Amino acid sequence: MVEIPVNDQKAALEFCRRLSAMMKEYGPEEDPTRPSLPKMSKGDGVEVSVVIPVYNEEDNLPLIYDRLIKILEEASSSFEIIFVDDGSKDGSLDIMRGLAGKDGRVRCVELARNFGHQLAVTAGIDYAVGSAVIIMDADLQDPPEVLPDLIKRWRNGRDVVYAIREKRKEFFLIRAAFALFYRILQRVSSIYIPLDTGDFCLMDRRVADIMRGMKEENRFLRGMRSWVGLKQEGYTYERHARHAGETKYSIAYRVRFAIDGLISFSHLPLKFASYSGVASLLISLVFGAYYLTVHLTGGLSEPKAAILIVALFFVGGVQLLTLGIMGEYIARIFDNVKGRPLYVARRAGTVDDSED
Repeated sequence: MVEIPVNDQKAALEFCRRLSAMMKEYGPEEDPTRPSLPKMSKGDGVEVSVVIPVYNEEDNLPLIYDRLIKILEEASSSFEIIFVDDGSKDGSLDIMRGLAGKDGRVRCVELARNFGHQLAVTAGIDYAVGSAVIIMDADLQDPPEVLPDLIKRWRNGRDVVYAIREKRKEFFLIRAAFALFYRILQRVSSIYIPLDTGDFCLMDRRVADIMRGMKEENRFLRGMRSWVGLKQEGYTYERHARHAGETKYSIAYRVRFAIDGLISFSHLPLKFASYSGVASLLISLVFGAYYLTVHLTGGLSEPKAAILIVALFFVGGVQLLTLGIMGEYIARIFDNVKGRPLYVARRAGTVDDSED
């Protein structure tokens, strides 16, 4: 049993120094869900980290790499590109490993399965070491050529530079749905979330570290970024059409994502449940007073069964809607209290190997 010298100040100080040296020597055990990423060959002084989540983007990866390298070599003194494979089923992983093998500035994080876009971005932020962290997709809808402008604004003192989509090369109904959603979200949100923005942005290291500390399961990163506050500035750009392949976001995914945004950053759905209950009560009182008056005056001619059925369906619908809204919040509480890791990385490295 080790005796701690609590009565001798010098002995206690020496004991603490030896304990600290032992802890540094052995170090903490590696988190099995997050393999360590080797340091870059050119040292740790990384100015800009570019995080790119990837899911079945084999046709886009070579081009986005070429365009990024050309832009970043002129815009930054030191940079890294972090590709996060979100369980791709095509040849994307082999291409990313090949790029990492020939260029030490490219790093590849391989998730154990498909965890979804938001958690893939979260993994990239966790592994990024740059003083600034840029998030962009691999489909080239967000043009790399605007990165120098984002970096310039960051150097001028902005903590976040978020990209605002001036034009979208998408079907009219999809554009209209996005526009409507962001305006509703901004209207009901408890914080200011800029219109027509996505995850494409540059964040200062301080903001990235704050977001790393947010462990909520159902992540709406553009809302979390706005929640941080600090000095944020918008940058307007024209969003391009997808270079190759098809979008990975189904209508069901987009609806689910929209619900995550509304539930995570607004209490209006819960308030709506209360409001609908009050409205149901008032409507019932009005109809009750009306039919009582008609009955007393001897003019009741409507079928009583129809009135009862309408009333039951109305009250039942309000109750089911209220339970559904409450269920959404309870499900999120349940997800967070389970304490599971947000993602599991199978491997992280800068060079190719023989692992399948």
